[in-house]
Amino acid sequence: MSHTDVRPLLVELFTEELPPKALQKLGEAFAEGLSQQLAGLNLLADDCTVEAYATPRRLAASLSAVRAQAPEQTFAEKLMPVKVGLDADGKATPALQKKLAAKGWADLDVASLARESDGKQDYLVAHGTAQGAPLAEGLQQALDYALTHLPIPKVMRYQLPDGLTSVRFVRPAHGLVALHGADIVPVQALGLSSGRVTQGHRFMSTGDISLTQATDYVQALETQGKVIPTFTQRRDIIWRDLSAAAERLQADLGDAPEVTALLDEVTALVEHPTIYVGEFDPDFLQVPQECLILTMRLNQKYFPLFDPASGKLTHRFLIVSNMQVADPSNIVEGNQRVVRPRLADARFFFDTDRKAPLESRVADLGNIVYHNKLGSQLARTERVRTLARGIAQALGGNVADADRAAQLAKADLLSNMVGEFPELQGVMGAYYALADGEKASVADALRSQYRPRMEQPVSLENLPGAALFLAERAETLVGIWGIGLAPTGERDPYGLRRAALGLISGFEQLAAGGLLPAHEAGALTLNALLTHAAQQLDGLIAADTLPQVQAFIYERYRNQLNAQYDRAVVDAVIAQQPPLHQVLARVQAVTAFRALPEAESLSAANKRIGNLLKKADNLNTTLDNALLQEPAEQALAQAIADLTPQVQAHLSQGNFTQALSTLAQARAAVDRFFDEVMVMAEDAAVRSNRLALLQQLHQLMNGVADLSRLA
Repeated sequence: MSHTDVRPLLVELFTEELPPKALQKLGEAFAEGLSQQLAGLNLLADDCTVEAYATPRRLAASLSAVRAQAPEQTFAEKLMPVKVGLDADGKATPALQKKLAAKGWADLDVASLARESDGKQDYLVAHGTAQGAPLAEGLQQALDYALTHLPIPKVMRYQLPDGLTSVRFVRPAHGLVALHGADIVPVQALGLSSGRVTQGHRFMSTGDISLTQATDYVQALETQGKVIPTFTQRRDIIWRDLSAAAERLQADLGDAPEVTALLDEVTALVEHPTIYVGEFDPDFLQVPQECLILTMRLNQKYFPLFDPASGKLTHRFLIVSNMQVADPSNIVEGNQRVVRPRLADARFFFDTDRKAPLESRVADLGNIVYHNKLGSQLARTERVRTLARGIAQALGGNVADADRAAQLAKADLLSNMVGEFPELQGVMGAYYALADGEKASVADALRSQYRPRMEQPVSLENLPGAALFLAERAETLVGIWGIGLAPTGERDPYGLRRAALGLISGFEQLAAGGLLPAHEAGALTLNALLTHAAQQLDGLIAADTLPQVQAFIYERYRNQLNAQYDRAVVDAVIAQQPPLHQVLARVQAVTAFRALPEAESLSAANKRIGNLLKKADNLNTTLDNALLQEPAEQALAQAIADLTPQVQAHLSQGNFTQALSTLAQARAAVDRFFDEVMVMAEDAAVRSNRLALLQQLHQLMNGVADLSRLA
């Protein structure tokens, strides 16, 4: 073998059906683990490319240029201090002899060892050349690593054919292929020895497939095995054929995120995708379409079809089958028979639920424990009602409608439909509310309460929904955090991060709808909302909950904005915890300010001022103009006097960008002051007065954000 012998490498692990939702990641991780380890052993040529394959019954990877043996590697290994390794005569001590023997270098003599200093003492260092690893050895190491580092959702234990040995893996494995060019690389994994034979489609394959070359893999699987091994190629084919079928039927597949998720899932369920058209009795369309859509997508993995003009569900759907047959009637009819009772169940649940008014279920929420420290869902409902009324009242909305929406918000949890399909909570509440004659604004509030964020500007018309949305999240954050269940690392079982982002979006949309003014805190503040929530939980939560939750929400906002804006700009705004609905406008204003030529100098000056004020004892906040001795400090005082009313006027109108651009006019006076004036003068009165002047400047400069964070 030689490191100049470079050929393609194929590795395939053939298994039983792998978990579909994890398949793509498993395939990518398998290929990445192999390539990473082989590269670390210097077995990959410089131009080597890697391709990952994943089907329901296989994980595989091909690497285009792999060496039969890694090239020789030079090494230098520090052994031990000279005084330990050599005796007085310069001969090897027993300690050195033992070390060399352990390394397999017993034939090395003292003269061949170098002496190198680390600055403190001299060390004996062995220099040499090590033979590169052969591919079989390197691939075994890489395969062991790749299989033990897969993102396996759940490991299973199974016995090998000998009936004695058991192994642990995501699914039982039945075949292992490892080809370097035309040669089998002898490796083992999960009780299997490598070969060149793989299997194709469970029903459509011509039989076992013997691979002559590593490069034959894709073509052999596609032609002989009727398998498309590349996940992304399979997904593209499915989407192309789904789109073509929908177009022929003059229908639409919809554009919801669920469509993409379902596409990924069915790609992981089939090896040879073929699209067929199914249909159901149009009478089922009297059931809310969300119920039908969910049962088709979730339970049957079908793609419902919609009318392009109205967006309403039609009675047709598309089936992604793993079989291509000349006469698909049996497949289509079989799928139609399977889906019919599912749709019948949905209709039964819907009809049964409507026999009892939604309001009649509210009292039974008392039998559902929300959390053993926070009481029942009914107790929680009452807390949310109080908060929703307060929000609506503060913003001048319909208090009764907000209260009614909060009262009915969780009632559908006790319905048959939501019991069967928890994903429909809120949606079914809206349908049942309308059936009971509730107002449209109340039904809309129930429908939108579980959305991750508020996406439309809030007006008085849709304020009941916003009130419920904000109240529910405030109660969740304060309650769950207050009983000691704050998020830790990656764990956030109660969705407090999501709740915080929802609150942020709510305040943004209140501002977008004009219900919160750009120039002041407004009638509803984050602190007021959280305080009201804490009052409803008095005695149930920790005393320091409120400031922690508020800081957490601003930290979520910081992380969200960091993806779009400069980190220093975001920090400058968040540091002051301004009204939540003003944060974005302030960040945009500071972004514009930072582009001004005056920004750098003023930011540095602001930081300097802050440091001076922190060190000052008994800071005097009253400026005495009579003590302004130097022309530079007189000029700065005049600049502050001139600019303050202008800046405040802009701030009072919410014009943060204009306020900062006006502030930029102070640069010359500020620079001159620090060039010519000694702030910490020996005269205590003069020193105190100059600090008072800087205090005024500091307040003026930080009206929008803490500009020192930009320095």
